[in-house]
Amino acid sequence: MKNIIQKCLYEHIKVIKSISNFSEQIIITANEITNTLQNNGKIMLCGNGGSAADAQHIAAEFVVRFRSNFVRKSLPALSLTTDTSIITACSNDFGFDNIFSRQIESLGNKGDFLIGISTSGNSINVFKAFEVAKKKGIKTFLLSGKDGGKIKKIADNFIIIRHNETARIQEAHITIGHILCQLVEEEYVKYLAINKTN
Repeated sequence: MKNIIQKCLYEHIKVIKSISNFSEQIIITANEITNTLQNNGKIMLCGNGGSAADAQHIAAEFVVRFRSNFVRKSLPALSLTTDTSIITACSNDFGFDNIFSRQIESLGNKGDFLIGISTSGNSINVFKAFEVAKKKGIKTFLLSGKDGGKIKKIADNFIIIRHNETARIQEAHITIGHILCQLVEEEYVKYLAINKTN
């Protein structure tokens, strides 16, 4: 069991260190999210399983706050994984593949920002969400793993954690989510301060 623990920790550290290779993509994404918020847009997130939990987690950080010692206004973010009535009704009437795209049809607006999380990059419901988002003028960002799958082909920007273990990929995804939250929080507060004095 100790060997398993050591192996897990070794792989975790290796994957987390690799995030520094994606600094440019993270900065671009943070700036795009900040621009979305400055223009009264909202952030939407979607994913399945553990990625659904990550979508909810990141949305909560934006809506509430990321750091307990950093007070700022609530930022508009919405996880498309949380409404069981919508998800079950859509699954029943239109199929599970459409649970996110159906919500974007009604809730998404041009200028919003969509973060899709899929460890394989092949989740059909996330792919369809990106398709609808592109039609509506919503920018998209994919957090993926392995080889990025087919969603990377239609994403505006993406980060692929090239690992085959889902757990390690998800650990990297939530770390990237936390980094984005802090960057956006700081940049948006700067924007509010500048606009308050002008």
